[in-house]
Amino acid sequence: MTVPSVPVTRPGAGVPAIETVHLKKYYGKSRGIEDISLRVEQGEIFGFIGPNGAGKSTTIRTLLNFIFPTAGSARVLGHDIVSESREIREKVGYLSGETGYYDELTVDQLVDYTARFYSTDCRRRGAELVDILEIDRKKPIHSLSLGNKRKVSVVLALMHRPRLLILDEPTAGLDPLMQTRLFDVLREENERGTTVFFSSHVLSEVQKLCHRVAIIKEGLILKVEEIEKLRESQLRKVRITFRDERQAVVNLPGAAEEERDGRSVRLLYGGDINDLVRHLAGRELESLWVEEPTLEEVFLHYYEAGGRTGEDSASGRAAAVPTARSGKEER
Repeated sequence: MTVPSVPVTRPGAGVPAIETVHLKKYYGKSRGIEDISLRVEQGEIFGFIGPNGAGKSTTIRTLLNFIFPTAGSARVLGHDIVSESREIREKVGYLSGETGYYDELTVDQLVDYTARFYSTDCRRRGAELVDILEIDRKKPIHSLSLGNKRKVSVVLALMHRPRLLILDEPTAGLDPLMQTRLFDVLREENERGTTVFFSSHVLSEVQKLCHRVAIIKEGLILKVEEIEKLRESQLRKVRITFRDERQAVVNLPGAAEEERDGRSVRLLYGGDINDLVRHLAGRELESLWVEEPTLEEVFLHYYEAGGRTGEDSASGRAAAVPTARSGKEER
């Protein structure tokens, strides 16, 4: 696969936090990601959503050069993910879906150990985050619950004040109170200028936090949209009860029938509401209910439709990269 090249950009203002062009990763013959073209601007809180196995973790690990892409290319904060991965890791905070640490170290010792990897002294910020997330700093890692281990991971990802945070299912194991506290911390970091790339399979989390969202299915981006525009799209949830069951059919462009039960039809409608009204005129209705769908219902509509729009592709091109090395990774 030949991929057009993109001019080398200097990290700084105006450079996307993440930019991928036809990024592809295969594990032998097994699909990881198929064709990811994405642009995340600096200063965004960007949601990356799809079920387990959709390709979220593979995309993230490819961006961080933990695995090589099969084809396509990407830049993070202006740096090529293959040839400039060291520069990327200095500026990125990463929370993986699964973590493992030196179990005999205490929380304080692990924070101090991790701080030594950075050029600036970030131990004070690490200690602040330990207090904010209410972690017992004297406990050894092996004695912590799953939720507290997850909170330690959050501390280590945030403590050096990265320009870009990449979070893979960050709320796993956290109770609702700690999830709220984590979201508060992420918003504060974002207000300081940190870009947040938030991967999740829980749509309500993305809805609470993110500015835009990309929906991924089977390694492909289905749609990239602002959260509010996604919710305020033309889609409407319609429930119609006809007086005559024989008339309980809605055959109109833009109508996706979800459920029919006798004289009642429930559907998502994406066309002009006036067309729907004209379509129903002349039939005897018992009731007509039109409301805004939940974000979850909008998401499922796009996911089940499996279609892609022009917004799904990022602008820009990038240089081809080496063939993938072997290795199995969580997808």
